Amino acid sequence: MRQFSILFLLLVCTGTALRAQFNTGRLPMRGGGGGNTSMQRDTTKHDHEPDTLTLRFRYLGEPTDFTIDSSIADFSQNYLGYPASYMTLGNNGNAARNLIFTPIMTPGFDAGFHAYDIYGFNHQKAKFYNTNRPYSELGYLIGAKQEQIINVQHTQNRGEKFNFSFQYKKINSPGFFQNASSNHDTYNVTANYNSQDKRYHLFVSYYLNKINGGENGGIVNVADLKNPEYTQQRLIPVRLGGSNPGSSSFFNTAIPVKSYNQEASILVRQQYDWGKGDTVHVNDTTEYYKFDPVFRVEHTFTYTENTYRFQDSQPDSLYYRTFYDFNIPLVNTGDTIRTRHRWRIMSNDVSLMQFPLRGNQAHFIRVGAAFEIIKGQFNAGEASFSNLRLHGEYRNKTRNQRWDLQARGELFPVGENAGDYAVNGRLSRFLNETLGNISLMASNVNREPSYVYKYFGTDRGKVWTNNALSKENITQIQFRADNRKLKYNITANYFLYTNYTYFSSFTTSAQTSSPFNLLQLVGYKRFDVKSFTFDGDVAFQQLAGTAPLQLPTFWARLRVAYTAKLFKNLNLYTGLEGKYNTPYYADDYSPVLGQWVYQNFQQINNKPDIAAFVHFRIKSLSAFVRGENLNTFLWDNNFHAPFYPSNDFALRVGLRWWFVN
Repeated sequence: MRQFSILFLLLVCTGTALRAQFNTGRLPMRGGGGGNTSMQRDTTKHDHEPDTLTLRFRYLGEPTDFTIDSSIADFSQNYLGYPASYMTLGNNGNAARNLIFTPIMTPGFDAGFHAYDIYGFNHQKAKFYNTNRPYSELGYLIGAKQEQIINVQHTQNRGEKFNFSFQYKKINSPGFFQNASSNHDTYNVTANYNSQDKRYHLFVSYYLNKINGGENGGIVNVADLKNPEYTQQRLIPVRLGGSNPGSSSFFNTAIPVKSYNQEASILVRQQYDWGKGDTVHVNDTTEYYKFDPVFRVEHTFTYTENTYRFQDSQPDSLYYRTFYDFNIPLVNTGDTIRTRHRWRIMSNDVSLMQFPLRGNQAHFIRVGAAFEIIKGQFNAGEASFSNLRLHGEYRNKTRNQRWDLQARGELFPVGENAGDYAVNGRLSRFLNETLGNISLMASNVNREPSYVYKYFGTDRGKVWTNNALSKENITQIQFRADNRKLKYNITANYFLYTNYTYFSSFTTSAQTSSPFNLLQLVGYKRFDVKSFTFDGDVAFQQLAGTAPLQLPTFWARLRVAYTAKLFKNLNLYTGLEGKYNTPYYADDYSPVLGQWVYQNFQQINNKPDIAAFVHFRIKSLSAFVRGENLNTFLWDNNFHAPFYPSNDFALRVGLRWWFVN
């Protein structure tokens, strides 16, 4: 919290005085009572009255403007910050994974610790804003068992050339079961600057993710869920942490067994353009300078320091002997198990860009090279290596917004990841308002398996290695159709996977050389019948071939809601939400390594998850009240993984509030 206090004071000192006000039609946010909540491209005109908020943002390297989403329909995406198809180990903030197959499609070095990715920031998701008025956003959630989430965001332009933004998010959730607490603090700061002559551009992105996830190893006995002696789930014995539940408060949480991941990175991108500039006269008294780049030199510096740790201050000798072959005395002598993987990565990238058509910066050719220095430190030993990466890209998004062609490629010719490459192409066409947008994409990636599959060291004299792994090769072919008028989107994916790498036990990695393919259909459709809205998300996954990969064949989410606009300013969205997936052998979880583990001995056969909700928005304030896990009143607890049951009924109340200066 010390870093947060410093950054918050800087924010207050540099910002103008905040004059909170409701949105009176001057906050052009998308969404209403329901609908698809994905970010929307900004293709509208930007002629506004002087007191109107104009707020747009871009992602790094993406020439398209986006606007913020104010829809109140999708609680998971808009409030929790991740898709509804993700499942956790029971508690908000614990390890999570997607039930819809999403392989890593990036070549080069990867440490391999991704169980907590959905809770943190990264440079790919960093937003670079441009706004004519300071904008702030506050979010707060309180749930059962003292669960709390707080979100603070602010952005403003300092003059016409400079913008900065700051975002802080905290998740603190003790959970229903022993030793399942989570306590996350994540920060993201971005800034962008354009010189007076519009030739020089600067982008800065910084994030800090401090992730503390409780690891209880699951419950000891599934039958304890029905044992009348355990009147509360917190009393049920778990496999890690003993009977000590730790202590929890909003600012200070003691977790006896935890994964502690700290990720920090800074990215600085500088660009200098050569081109043609003109003074455009709007009228006799108004003019502005317009500059169209023809050639650009770009330099990107990135420094990343990630530390992944596991700590158990009260190790259970039987558990660690069974799953990790640790020799721990039967009598607890205060011994502590610790593991640590620390990675430092420094990258310098130089790119050259050509803009063939004046006035269209979404039409360009880019070529470049990057040199990476990578160093790792473990409980026992160190690693040091480097990589050279060559990359190129062609992008042509036409001025009429109808065609979008993109072709990209990157190759690692020398270094630790020599032979890694990725090539992909995408063609998108906007047909019309009735038929919407369609796109075709093809990609092929050849990559070294993540480092955790090859090496993992502990402080117990145990080092697990696997030097017999070949490069993974993944081919993806995708068709996508988006239609805002008819309120649907459909994505069809075909994957061809060779040398799939996985964990076959809590400590052992393995690889299957037999290729397999996967057909995946993912869709969304909304129906409106008078004042009622039916939103359906569905995924179908069919695996062909022999592979140690377990996925539910069918996953779906259905929301049935009453939508209305009441008292002129109240947007109401209230109803029921249900999620269901077909039975499958869900992956187990290895707490020490922080990895999902293939298993085929316990099938997860869940009933639907049911929630009741009341979401509403009044001008610039949106709020929600949710009763979740209503299904526990009807049948037994569902399971997210072997020995990891879901929580009992929980009530959540929260709000999201926008401010405009």
